Amino acid sequence: MKNKFSTGFWEFVAGIVLRNRVTILAIIGILTAFLVYQWRNVGMTYNEANLLPQDHIVNKQYTQFLNTFGEEGNLVVIGVKDDAFFTPNSYFAWNELMNTLKKQKEVELIISLNDLKKLQKDTINQKFVLADLIDQSKTTNPEYLQQIKQQLFNDLPFYEGLLFNKKSGSIRAAVYINKKIVNSPLRKKFILNSLVPAIKKYEKATGIDLRVSGMPYIRTINTENMKGEIGLFIGAALFITSLIFFLFFRSIRATFISVCILLFGVMWSFGTLGLFHYKITILTAIIPPLIIVIGITNCIFLINKYQQEIQNHGNQAKALQRVISKIGVSTLMTNTTTAIGFATFMITGNELLYEFGLVTSINVIIVYLLTLVVVPIVYSYMPIPTEKHLKHLSRNYISSFLNWVESVVKTKRTVIYVIYGLFLIFSVIGVTQMKVSGSLIGEMPKSASFFKDILFFEKEFNGVMPLEIMINTKRKKGVMKPATIRKMDELQQTIESIPELSKPVSIVNLVKYSKQAYYNGNPEYYQLPTSQEQTFILGYAKNATKNSKDNLMKSYVDKTGQYARITTFMKDIGTEEMENVEKKLQTKINKIFPADRYEVTVTGKALVFQKGTTYLVHNLIESLIFAIFLIALLMAYMFRSLKMIFASIVTNILPLCITSGLMGYFGIPLKPSTILVFSIAFGISVDNAIQFMAKYRHDLIHNKGKIKKAVFSALRETGVSTFYTSIVLIFGFAIFTLSSFGGTIALGGLISVTLTFAMFANLLVLPALVLTVEKWSGRREILSEPVINVLRDKAVDDELENK
Repeated sequence: MKNKFSTGFWEFVAGIVLRNRVTILAIIGILTAFLVYQWRNVGMTYNEANLLPQDHIVNKQYTQFLNTFGEEGNLVVIGVKDDAFFTPNSYFAWNELMNTLKKQKEVELIISLNDLKKLQKDTINQKFVLADLIDQSKTTNPEYLQQIKQQLFNDLPFYEGLLFNKKSGSIRAAVYINKKIVNSPLRKKFILNSLVPAIKKYEKATGIDLRVSGMPYIRTINTENMKGEIGLFIGAALFITSLIFFLFFRSIRATFISVCILLFGVMWSFGTLGLFHYKITILTAIIPPLIIVIGITNCIFLINKYQQEIQNHGNQAKALQRVISKIGVSTLMTNTTTAIGFATFMITGNELLYEFGLVTSINVIIVYLLTLVVVPIVYSYMPIPTEKHLKHLSRNYISSFLNWVESVVKTKRTVIYVIYGLFLIFSVIGVTQMKVSGSLIGEMPKSASFFKDILFFEKEFNGVMPLEIMINTKRKKGVMKPATIRKMDELQQTIESIPELSKPVSIVNLVKYSKQAYYNGNPEYYQLPTSQEQTFILGYAKNATKNSKDNLMKSYVDKTGQYARITTFMKDIGTEEMENVEKKLQTKINKIFPADRYEVTVTGKALVFQKGTTYLVHNLIESLIFAIFLIALLMAYMFRSLKMIFASIVTNILPLCITSGLMGYFGIPLKPSTILVFSIAFGISVDNAIQFMAKYRHDLIHNKGKIKKAVFSALRETGVSTFYTSIVLIFGFAIFTLSSFGGTIALGGLISVTLTFAMFANLLVLPALVLTVEKWSGRREILSEPVINVLRDKAVDDELENK
């Protein structure tokens, strides 16, 4: 039984497939219908990617912040920088815009010039009251609006950095969306159906260009761009792979069969996402085109083998049986290594990568199985390929290319090793120049209009990426203690001194504004009260914050008065700069807030993303090492030869090193999108090494241990498929450079570069290394018993059939 399974398993599989063609096609049809039905569960994600595990300390701190103050990323800012803004026509349109937005149920609060409040002293009730800054009945008077402009810029420092830039004259409004809908489809509905049309209406009425930003807006427009690219990638992948396939095979029916299989693979990939109830993210969006690019290589191997068999003996039944029995095991190994490359992402501890790795690895195996059964079944119903279908097998340019490869391997192995060594040195120097980087908006489309708006707010208001500092006073009502307020003010001064951060906002701002209001709005008194003033001024301030719907600072102190927050915004800076900023803040925090009396946490979306980037890069490096280890184990089982494993692994690590070196030379940083390249590229590139090694071991037994003859016969047969599949993969992954997302462009471009080097490494370096290590050993390697049995039986079968 064991011998039957080991030696005749693939022949047994071939028999089942070819004897049950209709049944198998019916099963595929039923499964396809079931998975298509699962599409109903597929939708776009409305949550931001969290790169850290849920139990990570940074995530826990951020969750605590959200539980205390609610969702922070609910701010949309609308900015304008135009001298015509303070004119009756523009103000009227602005007032109409803000009132339109305020009526939307999705809007929680708007702070804008048209209904801006100012603090005034109510001496009778000993409290501050909020009075309107602008008398709406006078806004048709141009001179009155200019007076308001001067008053805003000169007399209301409380709003500086929040609503205006005094130096440049730019203005912005803050629109706070309901926190409950920030991560729901209602956010998209508000942004696209309410906000964007209202903005366009204002611009059309005034001719003034408005700038819009903030995380809810950016995420919504980003998602819409991502949704549009899914169809682009699938269409481009199908077009480029089918075109190259046709140019190689010059067969419409072979191309049509392959495209149909790939379309089924795409349907199954979407169905798998729906089956697991996963949403479409920036990563899962590229799974369908990935399946197309990877799946076409299976079609190339199987159809090329079928046509080779037809050319050799012309027996269709034997050719179809051999397609499964001879190519089945090697393509299983190659698809397994590819799946391993993706599956290792599941160990990173990141939910986004876990979903991507799981679904992609499953579908790599699925498309392999589809190809393995569909190609022989479909061809069994078709006539035997004619001479014109087989002409590509003996094309001059392929023969010439393989002749050149064979000549170089035979006569110039020393040159190959010298070039290999030079590339390695070149790569090591480049790797030393690599940096780890990443930002929340760094991967976003640079050509998109909202990206230009981000740059506007970075220049005018020092960014839109929220950074939060939460202060736990460890006692109720501890925030309003004068000592706490002074410490917070000292920390805010440090924040203002850091050029990468915007002017901070907290309860301190209101306390300073309270003193200004107490002294009849004189801006010179915008400062903390003295010890003599603090009793009655803070009393006024406390009264002003009680039971007030218009409370300006209600989001900056919790209900118990124990927790306070300081909010600032950060420019789009790299990981290293962010670490420097965090270090400055932490040093100041440790100095002014005693640990026994205060617990201060630096958090916010920007910081969580930066920490996640560093964490993910380190974990993806580990996953790459794990992928190499797993693939080496798989090859160890197949070949039982340390020298063969060494030759295959070394050959395919070189392209990764070269790509790393190029990244260092060209200043491409290590970040989540670029580190993904290595596991994916290694899992794919080692496929060709396995195809060559499997054929070599087969021919070694067939040729009775003649190493050179086995190497060059294996090179001659697998060289065509290696060339075809590499070209398809190189151009297939290159379609991702059509993306508007920087991360997707880097992923596609770098994998294409890596696979280009891998193609030449597997055609030149691998055969040369095999010849060298076999020469050193002076003997044949020992194979695993199952592989020996399979290869020996196949060699005997070949001899009998040839006779």
